[in-house]
Amino acid sequence: MDLIAALQARTLVHDTTDRVELAAFLARGAATLYCGFDPTAASLHVGNLQQILLLRRFQDAGHRPLALAGGATGMIGDPGGRSVERPLLDLHELDANRAAISAQLDRFLDFDAGPTAAKLVDNRTWTEPMGVLEFLRDVGKHFTVNRMLGKDSVRSRIEREDGISFTEFSYMLLQANDYLVLNETEGCELQVAGSDQWGNITAGIDLIRRRTGRAVHGLTSPLLLRSDGQKFGKSEGGALWLDADLTSPYQLFQYFMQVDDADVETMLLRLTFVPTEEVALLTARHLAAPERREGQRALARAVTEIVHGPSVLGPVEAATALLFGADPQGADDLTFELLAQELPVTDAVVGDLDDAPALFVRAGLAGSKGEIRRNPAGYYINGQSVVDRRTLDAGDLLHGRYLLLRRGRAAHHLVRISG
Repeated sequence: MDLIAALQARTLVHDTTDRVELAAFLARGAATLYCGFDPTAASLHVGNLQQILLLRRFQDAGHRPLALAGGATGMIGDPGGRSVERPLLDLHELDANRAAISAQLDRFLDFDAGPTAAKLVDNRTWTEPMGVLEFLRDVGKHFTVNRMLGKDSVRSRIEREDGISFTEFSYMLLQANDYLVLNETEGCELQVAGSDQWGNITAGIDLIRRRTGRAVHGLTSPLLLRSDGQKFGKSEGGALWLDADLTSPYQLFQYFMQVDDADVETMLLRLTFVPTEEVALLTARHLAAPERREGQRALARAVTEIVHGPSVLGPVEAATALLFGADPQGADDLTFELLAQELPVTDAVVGDLDDAPALFVRAGLAGSKGEIRRNPAGYYINGQSVVDRRTLDAGDLLHGRYLLLRRGRAAHHLVRISG
């Protein structure tokens, strides 16, 4: 199977330049390609992960990836997919963000792979020295305003009352120039990105043709969407960051354990390296018994391992199992230390064990003890119904200091006992 066909099997192809020519180009040997990531935040997110792994898939197939940290374009912000203009960041913040995401990219791409070693580039190095007149003569003159107005993201913004600033309007030209520079300096002949970047990619292809006469290529992947149709991105709020300090491995794992059944197959194909044949088998088993969440578990394991490494899986899976009904008596102390970082925690003393319902009230899981007394079903302590455990003692504490409270199926709270 050629690489384009393999990517199609993983639903990773949306738009391309001539597909036959692109497949033939890739079959001729090691090609250089690039994808850009603007440092508009201190971390990349799951929405970027699909494109990062796309670069890795090309690298694994024998090609050379360039990861572009947009130190220049990040100062402006792509108008695509946004209803309002992005706040401008100062240079200090941009530099800090660029350094952070550069370190993240190093976890996913092989920068020591000989001829196919990845390389990190920053478009500020060639954009900043360029004067306004030079940019207008060498880049701007090759584009008509009519063509730029035809871009969906520009047109949709113009139709709004606030319109679009010239700053964001010029983003397409900057990205087109990036492709030209990388073509001339790195021999780059393929740009990849999400499908919302197709207009910017074709602008670069056209600029290279006009300036050099060379034909280059482009490929986009469908955007990774949430079940509500929103992009996985920082602009929409609730981003899933690749930085463990912003989104913990536990939170990442939990998110993918909860994804909609209909999204499991697509996410396994696009966000993991699980072979397509295995994905098909997992999907079939999952659809036959969705209540077992086998597909979600495979997805959560694979994504968490790719992003944070295999060492985090043990504690994260053990903590997750507790929240899905596993016996807490079998969990080790490390699991509870992890839960104490992720769940709401109430501190109490040994004397409070005499009144178990009161602990639910203190934890905010019940409005009053009378509420529990009138309707005790659905309240659990360490997996046991509160009906049977109105009074506790030190022997009920997990690892000598924890109680795991639960209301219903999903509301959990950890009580930490001292004294």
